[in-house]
Amino acid sequence: MRIALGTAALGRPAYINLGRDTALPVERTVDAMRTASFDVLDAAYAAGIRWVDAARSYGRAEEFVAAWLADRGHTDVTVSSKWGYEYTADWRPDADVHEVKEHSAARFERQWDETRELLEVGLYQVHSLTGDSPLFDDEDLRSRMADIGVPLGFSTSGPAQADTIRRAFDLQANGQRLFSSVQSTWNVLETSAGPALAEAHAEGARVMLKEVMANGRLAVQPPGPVVDIAIRHGAGPDAVAMAAALAQPWADLVLTGAASVPQLYANLMPVRLDDVDRELLHDLAEAPEQYWRTRSQLRWT
Repeated sequence: MRIALGTAALGRPAYINLGRDTALPVERTVDAMRTASFDVLDAAYAAGIRWVDAARSYGRAEEFVAAWLADRGHTDVTVSSKWGYEYTADWRPDADVHEVKEHSAARFERQWDETRELLEVGLYQVHSLTGDSPLFDDEDLRSRMADIGVPLGFSTSGPAQADTIRRAFDLQANGQRLFSSVQSTWNVLETSAGPALAEAHAEGARVMLKEVMANGRLAVQPPGPVVDIAIRHGAGPDAVAMAAALAQPWADLVLTGAASVPQLYANLMPVRLDDVDRELLHDLAEAPEQYWRTRSQLRWT
């Protein structure tokens, strides 16, 4: 199974995914969100998904995943998580600021301790690494990361993802390459990281694709070609977006960010794209600066 479940939309009452507002409980209490998370996790497991991705900044996502694993007794699920952003909204959907980023040694140490108190992770990632991150110049931080004895990775965002990916895989700690995995935004509207991800895959790194629905844009406001392809295959536009990501030969895992069981099932509908489909989708790519400018204007709901 090359599909993993991302929990960004499940662990907190607000996120920047279009279409999420009607998928979640009307009253987004902690208990209601925990129940919704368990439902999606159960459906994902039944569908064969064995990788769950979380982050310290995803509200209570780590807590929910840990409780679900303990309750269900599953021992064949790999969990990855991330450090670097801190959740600051205090469960308020209308908070002015929902998360704050800091790539410091102090935050790494604290968040790693918080993560390992809850979960045994198979991969620990730097959350949203960009070219201006102190990590690139902080040898002590890289050494501390390497010493935890867990495979390390990083996620990327922003219009310069490709440059960040190439720079990050050159980083070393204690004489060894620091990272073995990368998780980047890739979808039919934002394909700029593709060549760098293909290079990383060819060199043996695990490549994970996130935001393949473009934060819900491809599911709720799909471009005409996506709608046409969906109709032709008897599926939804979200299934087409997933199929496009899975069609990339260098993608090891593709994350679904489903916020409900119906969304998950819709994402997982099997669609096999033909050459005509791929050509139509290829023409949809936006300039990276335009894509990320649009993303920055999406509301947390």
